[in-house]
Amino acid sequence: MTRSAAQKHTRQAGAFLAIGGLAFLVDAAVFNLLAFWVTGHGPFYDQPVVAKTIAIVVASLVTYVGNRYWTFNDRHLPHRWSRYALFVVFNLVAIGLQLGCLAFSRYVLHLEGPIPDNIAGTLIGQTLATLFRYLTYDRFVFPHEEPAAGQDEGAPVTSAP
Repeated sequence: MTRSAAQKHTRQAGAFLAIGGLAFLVDAAVFNLLAFWVTGHGPFYDQPVVAKTIAIVVASLVTYVGNRYWTFNDRHLPHRWSRYALFVVFNLVAIGLQLGCLAFSRYVLHLEGPIPDNIAGTLIGQTLATLFRYLTYDRFVFPHEEPAAGQDEGAPVTSAP
């Protein structure tokens, strides 16, 4: 890997982690509001998997927009419905990773409350999901595609995501 390629990869990984950090905060905030509210028992306290699903969907919107327009903004990405389909499929797998960690903690280990739910679903689950997303987004959702003949490669990407 050349120095410029390494710098590009480092910038890209840093941007991905920054977007992931923002999504982490969104996920944690929405989940905690739904599950624990201010009083300790939110509207979805007895349904933490539902609360986490809602939180992940909101955070996933943040990750798509952030990664498309910042992390992978240098990629020529023609408008394709398959890209959206792949994004959805990979996010469903990532959601499964997060929900699996939360469900295992809550229903197998019988750990309940803000601390175990956040460690299992938000910290461990989202870490696994973020790693999975980075690997799949880079290769399948936002792959670099050569511009069509006649299009300036240095021109900013203006095509729809």
